[in-house]
Amino acid sequence: MRLLIGGASSKLFHLKEFGEALTKLGVEYKLVQDTDVVVGLGEIGFRSRTIKRWFEGTKKFDKLVREFRPDAVFVDSPTHFGLAAIKSRIPLFILLRGDYWSEMKWVNETLHKSPVQRIGLRWKDQIAKKCFSGATAIIPICEYLEDVVKEHYPNKPTHVLHGGIDVSRWYRVNGMDLKHPCVGLLQGAQIWGKSKEMLTLTKVLEAMPSVTFYWAGDGPYKDKILSTLNKYENFKWLGAIQYPDRVREYLTEIDVYALVSGIDMSPLTLQEAQLMEKPVVATNVGGIPELMKNNETGFLVEKGDHVGWIQKLSILINDDEKAKQMGASGRDFVKDNFSWDKVTKKFITIMESYNQNNERRFKQGAEK
Repeated sequence: MRLLIGGASSKLFHLKEFGEALTKLGVEYKLVQDTDVVVGLGEIGFRSRTIKRWFEGTKKFDKLVREFRPDAVFVDSPTHFGLAAIKSRIPLFILLRGDYWSEMKWVNETLHKSPVQRIGLRWKDQIAKKCFSGATAIIPICEYLEDVVKEHYPNKPTHVLHGGIDVSRWYRVNGMDLKHPCVGLLQGAQIWGKSKEMLTLTKVLEAMPSVTFYWAGDGPYKDKILSTLNKYENFKWLGAIQYPDRVREYLTEIDVYALVSGIDMSPLTLQEAQLMEKPVVATNVGGIPELMKNNETGFLVEKGDHVGWIQKLSILINDDEKAKQMGASGRDFVKDNFSWDKVTKKFITIMESYNQNNERRFKQGAEK
């Protein structure tokens, strides 16, 4: 079986892990950055030197298909790359990492204001609709997201595939120089619906002055968050940190990992923190409850519940034995449920079911 994988530059690291895990099970893969092969309006910006690329068509994609001869195409976002696969009649599987429809709404309302940006956003949405409609199957990254997909495409085949992780990459190293006790946040600020929940920390910071809260992350909504949280002496912003080495150092050093999010599907950092044997506290939204065990690997807190945050964080800061026990349980939980071996075996089962259906249809057509 040959699988052509196209993904965004920011996800190539993880897609390569996915591909390498597939090779151990007999799948040949080729990984490319989707916009290096085929692009359209809005996918690579509006600078004059890149506009000409919108008109290249699918020449590079067609050449890639002729040379590699994939049995299927796997993408992690609905772009022109996926549309090219549909037009070439190659089975397309779309990995859906987030609630695309809510995210488009938030971007439209908070970021893209100029007429040119709005045109690009509308065009991008049209391409996405064609990809979702023409895909062989949509693969949401958590059960919560599958329900969202069904609201928009009730008749489209879906298969949940939680994010995999290489357990061997996550081990203790010499940590960063941080002030203890401390709580570590490791999350981006790319989507306002997610990021604004961090403002819940204002009352938490006030109630826990002896605990230092570190935030590693960046994004277009960074300033909105920092304009409020930087007022507190026990809040420190580290900016974006290098992945995976600096992230490993950061997770080694923190006492508790906190995921303060308004909505999330399958956050990789939650898996990573548990593999680093850190007790976790996270907002009870989206697919987060699927990636941890409440009261065993950490605690879930309801959205907007600053009292809950204070209570749960205080337990873990003040009870070293409980924190250690939850951290150990977290590593076992992630190791047992989200290793690449487990995830790729499930994906191959999904692929084989479609191959069998295709062969069955072909035989039925031949008999007629």
